[in-house]
Amino acid sequence: MTFPTIEWTPALAIGDPAIDRQHQKLFRLAADMVSDRDQVRAMRTLAALSEYVIVHFRDEEKLLEEIGYPELAAHKKLHDDFRARLAKLYANAGGMTLDQIAEEVRLLINEWLTKHIMVVDREYAKYLAK
Repeated sequence: MTFPTIEWTPALAIGDPAIDRQHQKLFRLAADMVSDRDQVRAMRTLAALSEYVIVHFRDEEKLLEEIGYPELAAHKKLHDDFRARLAKLYANAGGMTLDQIAEEVRLLINEWLTKHIMVVDREYAKYLAK
């Protein structure tokens, strides 16, 4: 089964260079995960993706705190939900096929992360300009 390549585009930039670079890295890790056809490497990439999500969300939440973003608590909740979904996938991945793992990662990135960046992160981008 083939899955579309997951790619970051400049349209997803929110205006903070460090956060934009982190978003790009998340997409690269997800693309590696989807394209990897070796179970061991796929699991390592999934672990790296899981670890990097923690770093990214921590840094993004720190930025939101620094700029006084009023919706920080709600934003953190969305991050917590994503971390939980990713942790569940990681816990269940050992009993899944590569195609199943790739499909789950594709859904998480294409559906959740892309929409999160384009809608939710756009809301705080307004505060970055101030």
